Amino acid sequence: MRTVVLIPARYASSRYPGKPLVSLLGKPMILWVAELSAEAVGASNVYVATEDERIAEVVKSAGYQAVMTSSNALTGTDRLAEAAEQIPADIYVNVQGDEPLACPRDILRAIEEKKATPDMIINGFCWLSVDEDPHSVNIPKVITNEKNELVYMSRSALPGFKDEKYAPRTHKKQVCIYAFTKKELLDFKGFGRKSELEQCEDIEILRFLELGKKVRMYETKPGSLAVDVPEDVAKAEAALKRQMGVN
Repeated sequence: MRTVVLIPARYASSRYPGKPLVSLLGKPMILWVAELSAEAVGASNVYVATEDERIAEVVKSAGYQAVMTSSNALTGTDRLAEAAEQIPADIYVNVQGDEPLACPRDILRAIEEKKATPDMIINGFCWLSVDEDPHSVNIPKVITNEKNELVYMSRSALPGFKDEKYAPRTHKKQVCIYAFTKKELLDFKGFGRKSELEQCEDIEILRFLELGKKVRMYETKPGSLAVDVPEDVAKAEAALKRQMGVN
């Protein structure tokens, strides 16, 4: 079975234009993500799906592959569906281009989970750290059943509670590593629009629930940090330094 990593990288981000090319410790963020993905599956199986030639040029200059997609893809997953039509593979792993601290072992775990449960979408989660605010709308919170199947995902601090003694001690948050088949990606794109809940929450995986697909959540290492807004850059650089043992 061939597995590839597809990294969606949109230049025209509404919240942070040019985000994939933002410099983290002197290196464009998209290359941090490409490098950690290559650790998992090899550079020949890493593709960056983008609508922008500037991103494509940076990626190709560093020895990675770029796949050009349309400028009007509804979401990153729609963009990956376009890329999957151009790249033959059995499993497509989505590693978000703004996750420079993703762990290669967690990418391999996503592949293992997909092979074990091929009829389910695979997505990662970890627990919020003590310095993360569960009420932040920039952090999708994950609600699962006791089998770690996704029930819902929200930007609100769910689950709720009536009695303070049953309040959750912490929350699960989404880690943006996913695994799909080509059919699952094409079915997602074939929905043709954002679902109502997806539009409301701005969380694209909710569209799979409308399609009747089960989503298996698996636990990743803690410390995931997505760069959503410019204020996240300093946090990401500090975390990368800690990871590399640099003062």
